[in-house]
Amino acid sequence: MAQIVEPRRIAELRRPADRRTLLAVGAMLVAVALIVSVGDPGRIAWVRTFFVIFGALLIQALPFVMIGATAAALVEVFVPIGTLERLSRLPRPLQLPAAALAGVAFPICECGSVPVARRLMQRGLMPSAAVTFMLAAPVLNPVVIASTFVAFRGRTTLWTMVAGRFLLGMLVAIAVGWVVGNRSKEELLKPNPEEAHEHLLELGRPEARWRRFFVHLGNDFLFMGRYLLLGATIAAAIQTFLPASVLTGLADRQVVSVLALMALAAALSLCSESDAFVAASFVQFGPSAQLGFLVFGPMVDLKLVALYAGTFRRGFARTLVLVAAVATLVGALWVGVAFG
Repeated sequence: MAQIVEPRRIAELRRPADRRTLLAVGAMLVAVALIVSVGDPGRIAWVRTFFVIFGALLIQALPFVMIGATAAALVEVFVPIGTLERLSRLPRPLQLPAAALAGVAFPICECGSVPVARRLMQRGLMPSAAVTFMLAAPVLNPVVIASTFVAFRGRTTLWTMVAGRFLLGMLVAIAVGWVVGNRSKEELLKPNPEEAHEHLLELGRPEARWRRFFVHLGNDFLFMGRYLLLGATIAAAIQTFLPASVLTGLADRQVVSVLALMALAAALSLCSESDAFVAASFVQFGPSAQLGFLVFGPMVDLKLVALYAGTFRRGFARTLVLVAAVATLVGALWVGVAFG
């Protein structure tokens, strides 16, 4: 039986986590504990605090990483891409808001949204709408909103964080799509030689959908889990070992605090299903800075910059990062003015 095979761009652009990542993080944690206990036993309480914060972040975030990986695998395997292509039938003024809101129904992680956006452009969706969906889906999807609710439950800022993340994420994505304007896909996308081979015929039995589902689920969970381990380690180290006066000094300055957490979100490269728990751990910072972390990170981080550079032309990739940063900063500062 003939089967139409599409290249797996996601698999090529990212490698599943392997044992080396887990061993490296584990070895680093053990080394820290040994060095502190031998070199300065009086500071063993710091190590206990570090492991408490690290463990709490993992325990809270891992279920949402699993749920997010499951949802992304279901969308990848069982939801036809043509469903999103129907956005092109809407009037042009409605395409950007509709593309942003489509992220509610299509819970795709930030890495998966980049090749999906490219595919949508190739199939005729307006490039500005495809870019809007690409940025909005990792922020607006229900798993991310649920994890944000759980991370901030019991706090006075709960609904500011939940509603603020949803609305600000949608507005930033629409702002970037608006800047794209009427540019064509040829102006945005880098040429890809592999597209000439997208519809090669391969003889053999089609792979079962459920098998593909579990392959995607395993790869996505391990991939997200790797960044969660690294992010939880760094966040716990900052909370434990960085002097409180430094964090307080940053948090007391509105613009600096937002920029600091935006930069940290970009550096940590967390998945959007788990980043709310890390943001919530920075209790010294106000809601505006935490929203900057939660909105900017799923749109621009180190792994995404590499994906953008490989997918889009250099000029547009720079524009995307700049507009997302400015729109997030301005929106987060308005939240700070309105809610403190």
